[in-house]
Amino acid sequence: MKVRLQADADLNEDIVTGIQRRVPEIDFQTAQDANLENLTDTEVLALAAIEGRVLVTHDRRTMPAHFGKFIETQNSPGLFIISQRADLLAVINDLILIWMASEAEEYINSIRTIPL
Repeated sequence: MKVRLQADADLNEDIVTGIQRRVPEIDFQTAQDANLENLTDTEVLALAAIEGRVLVTHDRRTMPAHFGKFIETQNSPGLFIISQRADLLAVINDLILIWMASEAEEYINSIRTIPL
């Protein structure tokens, strides 16, 4: 199954927009579309898991710890952490490559950093 992505409220929406413009087939939902504003990290992880989406965030500070606790009791499609200093084009290209060359099952309960 193809990777489905969920942006959290911290993610630069230019990443989502850039991907949707280049490869509209990629299922990448914005935080606004998923109504994630004002939710805790744990609630965001739970909603992404329910929808079968890898969560994509800039939050290196708190999200990894919340993710670790989350996967102690339930499965997650995964977490992609993107550096805020990363080149946007590199991030967009890497996420497109992930979608094209891998399957969603490869990321279950794992944290990956982007760019690759």
